[in-house]
Amino acid sequence: MLDAPHPKTNSSKPQQEMISGAFLRNAWYVAAWSDEVGDERLVARTIMNEPIVLYRKADGAVAAIEDRCAHRFAPLSMGKIVGGDRIQCPYHGLEFDGSGACLHNPHGTKNIPSRARVKSYPAVEKHNAVWLWLGSAPADAAKIPDFSVLDNVPELHTTKRDSIVIKANYQLIIDNLLDLSHTSYLHEGILGNADTVESDITAEQDGDDVIVGRHATNSKPPGMFAPFWPDHPPRVDKFTRMRWMAPSSLRLFTGICTMGAEPETGTGYHAVHLLTPENERSTHYFFTAVRWGVKTAEDKLNRDLQTRIAEMRRFAFEEQDAPVIEAQQRIIESALEPLDPVILAVDVGCVRYKRVLGRMLEAENL
Repeated sequence: MLDAPHPKTNSSKPQQEMISGAFLRNAWYVAAWSDEVGDERLVARTIMNEPIVLYRKADGAVAAIEDRCAHRFAPLSMGKIVGGDRIQCPYHGLEFDGSGACLHNPHGTKNIPSRARVKSYPAVEKHNAVWLWLGSAPADAAKIPDFSVLDNVPELHTTKRDSIVIKANYQLIIDNLLDLSHTSYLHEGILGNADTVESDITAEQDGDDVIVGRHATNSKPPGMFAPFWPDHPPRVDKFTRMRWMAPSSLRLFTGICTMGAEPETGTGYHAVHLLTPENERSTHYFFTAVRWGVKTAEDKLNRDLQTRIAEMRRFAFEEQDAPVIEAQQRIIESALEPLDPVILAVDVGCVRYKRVLGRMLEAENL
């Protein structure tokens, strides 16, 4: 059932505080898609203000260490992999392994000072992505969010594993994804249209997960979805079901179906949204999609749809979502007094996830 918050029950924190840059550290974050971390390749990332370099060791496992040499703080990502398992600093040649230990000093007596080491981070590959743990609590791989929809899928039913950087706080992007009423306006003709404005909204909680649903009936199929069903009826039901998993992973079940039918009888895609804070004002945004209920049999058509979905989704995120979200960030930062946003019925998911995330942040900082 719709749980529309009353303004008086909303958090009293002004919006600046709600996107102030508090990060949940005892959690898993995606640092890269697995295929980005290849042989002899060093991948530099900044995650929650920490410089990190990823590389694949000789045994195929991914290592993640601090991207800052202990000697003169040169970025190790500008160096190279030597001996299969070590990164050689580009500045003075010190070599660090995947645990962060310095194993070779080419200078003088070749003595290695006890302080010659850098931080290392637990890294796990799962669901075609590299996940890192930056917290002080023991890393538990069982806590990686469930994105099994990406596993063992026919190649033509998936889209490109893609990413962009949005110059805004990660919570503004979560707000965008949990309130999909904006698709009828910001993505009109692609992900929504005038027929999908009026939708039944549901919100529920599954443990700490927050799931927001939208169901519009008697709708013309939006442009993204019409090609999935070549002989679709002229009017359909359009639905979305977005699941937020703390702190910043989201999985969307969306599509179209015959009016009045169960959504699962239709066709659409599972959309994956993985948000990793770069800092308080910038976010790594990893995304891909997997089709379900596929109603197109021809390989050529499926390949064309594979390309089209990838291009349209990137356009929607990079050219439509990002400019608005980045403008929000600038406006919030430049405000001369605390901002307290008006709360609408469509914000029910945003209010709920902020409560959950706030509770987790408070518990972590006790």
